[in-house]
Amino acid sequence: MNAIHIASFAPAAARGKREPAAEDFDLYCTALSALQWRKNGGSITMCCDSAFAEYYRRIGFSEVWDDINVCVADDLEGIDPLMFWAGGKLLALREADAPVVMIDTDFIVWENPIFGDEIIAAHRENISDGIYPPLSFFQTRGHILPDFSEEILPLNTAFLYIPDNDFKEFYTSQAIAFMKSAVKCGDHLKYMVFAEQRLAAMCADYTDTPVKTLLDKDILFRPQSDFTHLWGAKQAMRDHPELRADFLAKCRSRLLSGFPDFAYIIELIDGLPKV
Repeated sequence: MNAIHIASFAPAAARGKREPAAEDFDLYCTALSALQWRKNGGSITMCCDSAFAEYYRRIGFSEVWDDINVCVADDLEGIDPLMFWAGGKLLALREADAPVVMIDTDFIVWENPIFGDEIIAAHRENISDGIYPPLSFFQTRGHILPDFSEEILPLNTAFLYIPDNDFKEFYTSQAIAFMKSAVKCGDHLKYMVFAEQRLAAMCADYTDTPVKTLLDKDILFRPQSDFTHLWGAKQAMRDHPELRADFLAKCRSRLLSGFPDFAYIIELIDGLPKV
């Protein structure tokens, strides 16, 4: 199964960063995510902008993926990079050929699910006004959404399998049109998760495309063996050096035991300046 990782420097650039950089735990997770997917029998491409393509090549990461494809516009095609900090995911997905799996770089699939005609997402999310407000909350210039149901629970797209191009094109066209037409405001979280996660669920419901999830939303915080998602653990590792050290040690061990040909990744990551 073909998969894509995605990286866009535009959001960081808009916050004043001069060049791409990733934290050590992010790089370890990215490497393990890509290498494990390949070990499971799939292929994986890093879809990114020119800045991240140069960064990954410069630090020696090119061989982690089957390919690096510069298919994300440096300016996100005019999409506001602060409001839509994950907008590059939708642009990259638009260019991919289905069936395809979109995987966040902080998500590792240790055991592949069974792929069929259903969309597969990481899990559902509950609707709350604080994160997923009513459709009437959103302000756009000219773009009108179809008659979507507001009752459908959003899909977490840290992992998203799309089985066919028809659905992929409908979903990405709706999401990209929404992002390009959104009236600029400070509600970055609500707008981004609507474009990426709630629209995925609404489009699936609207097109009668069946959906299944890797995890039940009610057991997300129980130990898992088939998947690893850093998610909130990133901040915990920033705040607690001992947690960071433990995670990095486990990653080094996993690379050495599972991917000895890529043991050089350890020296590459550990030799980079700390972010």
